[in-house]
Amino acid sequence: QLQLVESGGGLVQPGGSLRLSCAVSGSPLNYYTIGWFRQAPGKEREGVSCIASSGFSTKYSDSVKGRLTISRDNAKNTVYLQMNSLKPEDTAVYYCAVTGRSWCDSWNVRGQYAYWGQGTQVTVSS
Repeated sequence: QLQLVESGGGLVQPGGSLRLSCAVSGSPLNYYTIGWFRQAPGKEREGVSCIASSGFSTKYSDSVKGRLTISRDNAKNTVYLQMNSLKPEDTAVYYCAVTGRSWCDSWNVRGQYAYWGQGTQVTVSS
């Protein structure tokens, strides 16, 4: 069974940066497409980004495009989310998730992800 553990969250000022990590265990990471989601208080969980199993295809939501970068290191079984130019509206719990699909088609549909991490809190505030 796959296990996902997110880390790297914290408190950062507007305009600052954070790098989130998603460590995957239980199976080689190269088999899987990985998605990042976030959930702010009182809001639904929304898709943020996706990286295909090959690493050659990535997707971003419009709200983060140009500020967040997803990457993967299959040798370390870890996926990263580099977050720059953070805004207060980026405040949320961030989750990574695994799907058996090879590509990021319908990447922001939560139901296609079989395994989820426990989340890491990101707070953007002055």
